[in-house]
Amino acid sequence: MRASAPAGGPRPATLVGVSTPPPPTRVLVIEDEKTLAGMIAAYLTNAGYQATVVHNGTDGVLAAREQNPDVVVLDLGLPGLEGIEVCRQIRTFSDCYVLVVTARKDEVDTLIGLSVGADDYITKPFSMRELVARVQTVLRRPRTGPAIADNAGDEPARVFGRLRVDPAGQRVHLDGTEVALTPTERDLLMVLARRPTMAFSRAQLIQDVWGPDWFGDEHLVDVHIAHLRRKLGDDPETGRYITTVRGVGYRMGPG
Repeated sequence: MRASAPAGGPRPATLVGVSTPPPPTRVLVIEDEKTLAGMIAAYLTNAGYQATVVHNGTDGVLAAREQNPDVVVLDLGLPGLEGIEVCRQIRTFSDCYVLVVTARKDEVDTLIGLSVGADDYITKPFSMRELVARVQTVLRRPRTGPAIADNAGDEPARVFGRLRVDPAGQRVHLDGTEVALTPTERDLLMVLARRPTMAFSRAQLIQDVWGPDWFGDEHLVDVHIAHLRRKLGDDPETGRYITTVRGVGYRMGPG
């Protein structure tokens, strides 16, 4: 039997200058099809992520609150508490990235899901490699948005009437009250506010906010802009804060 070291005796050696590796990225999979959920989790684990699986919406909300995941892979067609409501509830306490999985071909369902705070979507059937690639893509997006990450701390706040956009603090205030935005909504607003006289095309906003590796329908931008306008109390017809530039895209400032 090996004797234990006496109190005050030699301690295990530590490596000086070697930092502890960061914890793995946490991905919560909320999917009622157990076989599919297991496959998703297996592929995510093989890709180096820490994957957890739950099979209904109620448990999904609880798991998201307890585990604080970096990404949620969320099926819309859940029993009981549907995916859209799950996403809405998660958004009340978390700004994690949400990737919606849907078997519904109806675009309206997908857009509704995005309007409650999802960052991206993928339609069944899909390959596991494609899903892992989508997760990797959203995680490559800095929380501050690529277009404003450099020197954002040196940038002054920008004021548009009653709206104040602060790149340094990554905060948005309307009439002095902070507006709760999702990471995507905040990134879009920061990009637009940084160059308020510029009309951005959807492709440019995709490049600046989602990054060069993103692929999908550019009208995703329209959904997030619409939800952002609702939170700001902005009328799309008059464009008090965000103006639609017909044939181009969007710019910051009144029309």
